[in-house]
Formats: sequence, C-alpha cells, structure tokens
Amino acid sequence: MKTVDLFAGCGGMSLGFENAGFNLVAAFEFWPIAAECYSKNFSHPVFRTDLSDTETAINQIKDFSPELIIGGPPCQDFSHAGKRIEAERASLTESFAQIIASIKPKYFVMENVDRAVKSKAFSRAENIFKEANYGLTKIILDASKCGVPQKRKRFFCIGALNKEDNFMLDIIEKGISEHETTLRDYFGDTLDFEYYYRHPRNYNRRAVFSIDEPAPTMRGMNRPVPKGYPGHPNDACPINENIRALTTLERSLIQTFPATYKWCGNKTDMEQMIGNAVPVKLAEYVANCLKQYIDSEISICNNCEMFVDWLVTFRNLTQRTASDTLSRVRRADRLYPINSVPDGLYFLSLSETYDFSQLSPSVKSQIKRSLMLYREFIQQISSTTV
Repeated sequence: MKTVDLFAGCGGMSLGFENAGFNLVAAFEFWPIAAECYSKNFSHPVFRTDLSDTETAINQIKDFSPELIIGGPPCQDFSHAGKRIEAERASLTESFAQIIASIKPKYFVMENVDRAVKSKAFSRAENIFKEANYGLTKIILDASKCGVPQKRKRFFCIGALNKEDNFMLDIIEKGISEHETTLRDYFGDTLDFEYYYRHPRNYNRRAVFSIDEPAPTMRGMNRPVPKGYPGHPNDACPINENIRALTTLERSLIQTFPATYKWCGNKTDMEQMIGNAVPVKLAEYVANCLKQYIDSEISICNNCEMFVDWLVTFRNLTQRTASDTLSRVRRADRLYPINSVPDGLYFLSLSETYDFSQLSPSVKSQIKRSLMLYREFIQQISSTTV
C-alpha cells in the first residue's frame, strides 16, 4: 500500500510503518535538520513543503497516488509541557485534515499527544474527516503497553473511507498488553546501569528511575544531574555519584530507533528530534493493527461488492448504509470467523465470545441485523447459482 508521511520529523512513524510492510513513497518535513536526518535513513524523497499551504501540498502529494497517509501535526500547543493554549501550530491539524479530504486515500493515521483529542483544532479536523465520509477509530495508547520501554501516551485517529466509526477498535484493543514494558524487558542485560537521572520539570517530581520500570516520556531536552539536586522521596534510589543522565544514543534506543539509525545536527537538534519522534515500535504496533484490519477486509468474501450492490438494489439501502452493513459483517468475522453461511450455531458462538459480550446492546443488534442480511444474500446467490 503506497504510503506518504506528513510532518514526518526524523522518521519514527515512517520506520514503524515500513517495518510492518507498508510502502513509503514520500515524506514531507519542513524543519531542515529533521528533513536531512530523514533523508539519511530512507531512499524515498522528503519534501520541505510548508503544509499550511494546503493547495501546494495537495498538488505535490496527489502525484504519488497514496492509498494511506500518515502523520503527526506539530503538538507543542497541545502538550503537557507547553502553555496548554492553542495557537498557530494547532491549525496544522486542520491542514492535515484538509489534505486528507482532498486526496481521499483509502486510509489515514494521525498521531498526536493525548491532550489533542479534546482540542478545538481536532474537533474542527474531525468535522472535515466526517464530511469526507471517513469512519474514525480514535484511541489513546500507552506506548509501554505496545512494546516500547517508555511511559508515553499518544492519541491516534485512524480513518477509513466509507467505513463505520470504530471499524478497527477491536483489533487495536485486543493486542494491547496488560504488562508495561520495562527497560530490562526491552534491553535485557545489555545496559551498563541500573538507575539513571531524568531531569524533572520541578523538584516536586522524582528524577531517578530504575531499569525495572518503563522510562518516563522522552522530552526534547536532556540535562545532566545538577550539583544541587535535593533528591525526592519517590526516587528509585538515593542520588549518588554513579547516577547519570541518559546519553543521546540511549534516548534514541528507548524511542525504539535502531542503533544503526543515522543522526545529524548538534546535540540540541538531536535531542529535540528524538523527543518529538513517534516511538518506532508504537508506530509499528498501529501499522500492524491496520494491516490486520486490511487483511480481514480482503479475506471475508469474494462477493463484497456484490453484497453492497445487492443491499442497494434489493433492500433499497443507501450506498453509505450498505457499506456500514458490510463493515459490521466484517467486524463479526474478526470476532468469530465466518466460514460459511452465518447460521444459528454461528450466532450462538459469536454471542459467547468475550469481545462480543462487551459491546453495547445497540451495536450487538446492528451486527446481528447485518449478519442476517448477509445470510440472506449468500442464500440467494447460492440458489441462483444452483
């Protein structure tokens, strides 16, 4: 699936999706140092286009005919570290949505900090997505439960053209681990330290962490232990001369970049790129979930278009309602595979699955009605064939 990465940074999202098998064909990043870093690690072009100029961006992007667009619009104005006000950068979230609505890829993935979901900018972007007929799956993920040795919460909005909302929520939630990934889990015995220092925003917070817990969120700055650090009662151990801050390379590894990743710029630039990046393994987790959903869309039946046409022609459903009906059948197939005609035994087996039991009564009812229509369709085409 041809994929374009917007606001690509140094390439964390691109690498995660590439690892999952998606075909990255282009990237867009306005910050010169990040664009240079990106180009050192990927063979496809990276464009230094100002994406707030949506008309120019759309003309460039559409030449690649992307089936998937991914990206993380700048999040400083939404972040816990910022002033918690929305300013000019937040409008880039709307630029992302306008680009999606114009290009209309089959799918898109937008990433941001967890606060973004409550922002006015995302609310406006969401309206643009819905007007363009995208079904949306929205979720906040903890990176430490998705294979990343870091406590980092990120918001993902995944869109699919002409699908119902929450179309792949089941798949995403099913793969989330109950266990938080620690540094020791991820690195094994390769680290030469047990404790390390991470400079706090203020001294009311702890600063010394153990490798037997997830790392705190990697920020865009990295300071050494100050001489006057007073210690904190929740520090993993008392401060001593062996406690040090993480190196730039160690921070990149905790962001799950490979050790072979090529960095550029001065130390400040590198720390900023690392802090801004989407953890590679978090992007890879989302990419694999999307891939699983796409595979399930392909595998359920060879009659998908016929089923939608049948619903429109013989049941007088609108194209959108027919597409939603197909999506619900596919959702049922993911919960309990449909091997033939969904009969009474199938309905019973589906009802006994844990994931189905957790759905609301209205959603259960919608799925069952959709399955009954699908059964009627299969029976009709079977009798016609006979």
